[in-house]
Amino acid sequence: MTEPSCWARLDRTAFLVAQAIAAAMPAPVRELGAETARAMLASTPSEVPLTPLDRVEDLAVPTRAGQLRARRYHAPAAPDGVLLYLHGGGFVLGTLDGADEACRAIAARSGWDVVSLEYRLAPEDPFPAALEDAIDTIAWLRKNGSDRIAVGGDSAGGNLAAALCLYLREHGLPLPDTQILVYPAVDDRFSTPSWTEFADAPLLTTADARWLWEQYVGGSSAAIDQYAAPMKAASLRDLPPALVLTAEIDPLRDDAEAYAGRLRTDGVPTTLIRHNGVFHGFFTEVGTFPQTGAALDDVARHLRAIDSGHSGP
Repeated sequence: MTEPSCWARLDRTAFLVAQAIAAAMPAPVRELGAETARAMLASTPSEVPLTPLDRVEDLAVPTRAGQLRARRYHAPAAPDGVLLYLHGGGFVLGTLDGADEACRAIAARSGWDVVSLEYRLAPEDPFPAALEDAIDTIAWLRKNGSDRIAVGGDSAGGNLAAALCLYLREHGLPLPDTQILVYPAVDDRFSTPSWTEFADAPLLTTADARWLWEQYVGGSSAAIDQYAAPMKAASLRDLPPALVLTAEIDPLRDDAEAYAGRLRTDGVPTTLIRHNGVFHGFFTEVGTFPQTGAALDDVARHLRAIDSGHSGP
C-alpha cells in the first residue's frame, strides 16, 4: 500500500498508528455505513484505567427525548465546577466508552468534574437532536446545583459545544464559564485549504467527513443555520472564553482555526493551540500519542485558569 502524501507529515508514532488503522478498516466509513462502522470502531474501557478515579458514576439525564445515559467523573477533591463533555464521532459514531480515558484525565488534572453525555446519533436522530440533548443536559446540570459549568467536546462534540453556546446566548440563558473546542466541525462549506491538503488524512478523510455531515443534516443544506454550522453565525460576540485545539494533519484544521480567529475578532478571549505531527482523533487516544497528554494538559490548565480569573492556559 502506498500512503497518501500528507502522511509524510505525521510523526513516527502517528504514522505507525495510521498504518494500523488503515490495515484494520476493510472499507471507508462511508461505505461501511453507520451500523457496521459503529460495531468496528466501538471501544471498551480497560479493566485498569490509565487514570483511576475514586468515583465514576453512571447517570440517567432527563431530556425531551427521554432519559439519556451519561457518566460523571468526580475530581479527586471538591470540584471547582463541572465540564459537560460531548464526544466526537461525526454525529454518527462515538460512545461514552470511547471518551472514557480522556474524561478521566481531565477530571484528575483540572480539578473539575466531567459529565460525558451519550447524545442521540444520526442518521436515526439527525440535527437538531444531539443539540437538543446538550441543551437539556446543561439545563439539568444547572437545576441540580451546578453553578460553574464549562462545555467542551471533540470534533462533532466540538460543534455541539459551540452551537450550545450560540443557542444559550441567543435565548438569553446563562452562559458557560468557558467553551473547549477540540478540532471542532464548524462549517458546512468544505472550502478551506486543509480539506484538499489533507483529503486523504488518517481516520477522517474529506469524503468520509462529507458523508458524516450528510447523515447529520439529513442530506439537505437548505435549513442549515448557525446551530448546525456555527461558522454561519452573524456574530460571535459575547460568547464564553474559548480554548481551541487542532491537529496538524486534519481536514477540519483550517475551519477550526478560522473559527478561533473569528472569536478573537469578535472580542472573545480565545486560546488556539495546534498540535503538530498528529491526525484527527488524537485527543482521546490517551497513552498512544505524546500530543494527547499535552492536549489534556492544555484543557486542564485552561480550566484551572478559569478558576483564577484568567481565560486561557
